[in-house]
Amino acid sequence: MLSQASITKKRKRADSTSDHLNVSIYDKSPSAVGPVLATFSTLEPPKSTAFSVYAPPQRPRKDKSIDGSTNAVQAQEEEFSRRSLALAGETDTVEFYATGEAAAAQRGCRYLIGIRNKRTNTLLLRPSPLQILGRRVKALKDLVPLPSTSFSLSEQARATERMEQRAALGETFGTQKAQKALRATERDRMDVSAMEDVVGHIQESVELGTKSLPTQEEAKEISDSSRQIPKFNLDATRPEDVYKLHDIVPSSELRAVPIKDLQNAFPEQRMGCIPGPFRHSEWMKAHLERVFASGEKPSKRTLRILMYIAILLTFRAGAPRYCANRSDLEERLPGVPSIIVDGIYSRFTETVRGSSATKFTSDNAVRLLTHVFALCLRVDNFASDTALLASDLRESVTKVNPHFKLLGCKIEKLSAAEMNRLRLPAMAAEQKRAVLRVPLEFPKARARRRAAA
Repeated sequence: MLSQASITKKRKRADSTSDHLNVSIYDKSPSAVGPVLATFSTLEPPKSTAFSVYAPPQRPRKDKSIDGSTNAVQAQEEEFSRRSLALAGETDTVEFYATGEAAAAQRGCRYLIGIRNKRTNTLLLRPSPLQILGRRVKALKDLVPLPSTSFSLSEQARATERMEQRAALGETFGTQKAQKALRATERDRMDVSAMEDVVGHIQESVELGTKSLPTQEEAKEISDSSRQIPKFNLDATRPEDVYKLHDIVPSSELRAVPIKDLQNAFPEQRMGCIPGPFRHSEWMKAHLERVFASGEKPSKRTLRILMYIAILLTFRAGAPRYCANRSDLEERLPGVPSIIVDGIYSRFTETVRGSSATKFTSDNAVRLLTHVFALCLRVDNFASDTALLASDLRESVTKVNPHFKLLGCKIEKLSAAEMNRLRLPAMAAEQKRAVLRVPLEFPKARARRRAAA
């Protein structure tokens, strides 16, 4: 047993570390580069976005000597939090830049960032500059808005002359009802002569305005870049190079997928190791049997891909509830590292503006399924059975096929050579599959026919 004196000493030591917090302000080297406080007025960048701080060079101050001559004196280094700085960063599609509004926001106040050391129970306050960032879409920054313009009115003048002649005939030979309609049309007619002075300016502006419109190729590039699909390579010569595995799921997350229980499980227990609704998937069951029945050591990468697909679909099954309470998802995914859960939330959810709450939008749902199907294509040798996947997801084939088409797949029957390559039975020849071919072609938008008048 411990003596009363030793218990008292331990209690005093614990109290001394928990009750007293030492607060200090960092003043060793105020000019040293430190943290920057940034606020985003519209769109928040992903956590992996890199930012750089830029500052103008410090000029030496000039002092006048006794005889009136001017000498350059080396300037004393200015405090980092008070310097004129510019913060900038970018993603694949958006640029973030300093708006220049920080100076007005900092007037009359200072911002400090606190860094707490739990071991020593100290709080270090570091002065920090404030930066207010805006955003610019890369694909649209080269488009220059031009003033609106008009067109020539010669055709309209000739049409007005014909209407006047018809009105004269109607007044002379028309019925009472026709004459009433002509008078109503005359009251509603516009006086085009009032626009004669601006016709030339309007026509010139139309010609200039059409120059800023994107070409068909540029419009296609903008449309492709906004697709809710993984990063793709249009110049790929092999299907496996269209969507790189590390562009679908980060390598750090894929390496963290737990597969030890799946490797050590008996055949009848393997499906029990799959989390979420895909535990009863026929597609998953067929692929697990194929991996373990190859006669060789099971591919760890394939097992991790299959497990990651199940993890994504588990999140999809209860996304609205998991966005409100993340702990529910962690309970459904026991043993899954937090790096995977963090990655799912960062890529497939959005933060509600003005709060820290997250939501799962329709765009997020499309993006999640296209990532899942891109992984399915890799496991299926780029020819997936959409009917089987639709049955496992409890969706119709007509809802699943468009997601594969977004990835550039064609829904068609396989040739005899492809059947042999995939080692499929003859009965599968009449069944359509989603096939990814190169060169990659995305579906074209259908032109809607104008309804008949």
